[in-house]
Amino acid sequence: MRVEPTPYKRVTGLGSAHHGVGHYIKQRVTAIAMLVLIPLFLFQFLASLTTGYDGVMAWLGSPFGLAVTFLNVSVMVVHMRLGFQTVIEDYIGGMARKIALLLNGFFALALWLIALYALIKISFGG
Repeated sequence: MRVEPTPYKRVTGLGSAHHGVGHYIKQRVTAIAMLVLIPLFLFQFLASLTTGYDGVMAWLGSPFGLAVTFLNVSVMVVHMRLGFQTVIEDYIGGMARKIALLLNGFFALALWLIALYALIKISFGG
């Protein structure tokens, strides 16, 4: 059952944007994914750390190590962006909100691209 906003809320732009459920589900799915990926990453990474730098680089260069690390970074970046988005929407208003949300998206994308570049470079032995 969908409740329509009152005329005052419609004019002032107050009321539900009808995006809360999707945002909530995305945050929970990324949190559950991190519950699986972080221990898997740490277990594998710490096991490869015992063989030193060459062992870590060999593990990160392997398809499994690359996939686990890439998935871990990707899920963490999405979860971070969603969390910051919630904080920005709750505590910042007006034009500053729009700018902060835009910067949040660009920062998350930049962070993900930097991690992707580093992983590609490591996987090709560079």
